[in-house]
Amino acid sequence: MITRMSHTPIFVLDQDEALDFYKNKLGFEVRTDASMDNGFRWLTVSPKEQPDLEIILMKVEKGIAWDEQSAGKLKELVQAGKLGAGAFETNDCRATYEELKSKGVKFSGPPEEKVYGIETVMIDNSGNWFSLTEHPKK
Repeated sequence: MITRMSHTPIFVLDQDEALDFYKNKLGFEVRTDASMDNGFRWLTVSPKEQPDLEIILMKVEKGIAWDEQSAGKLKELVQAGKLGAGAFETNDCRATYEELKSKGVKFSGPPEEKVYGIETVMIDNSGNWFSLTEHPKK
């Protein structure tokens, strides 16, 4: 029986730039940064409040996961901002938006009221977009 998800990838164009974004701008913690025998860099980060979920900052390149053609197509999608990578929660969307914006994080616009809470969309330095959501107060 499957009990939980432990790792999930975010496809990035440059792992060092991605590490700077997730660690220094979003405040995530590095869980693993290791070079494998085949030259693959296993790089994972986690939100401080969710250390049991590791996000793999997976470089889009020919290698173990993709042939040259597949890597090229995926890279095009990432660069074009066509891959939504998920949703992050916050207790105060507006304050988090202001804090991250002051650190240089790009957003599609300011937080807006939605039926499910307050939301904005942020974009990482590879072009991935994420919903940043605050659930309604009960």
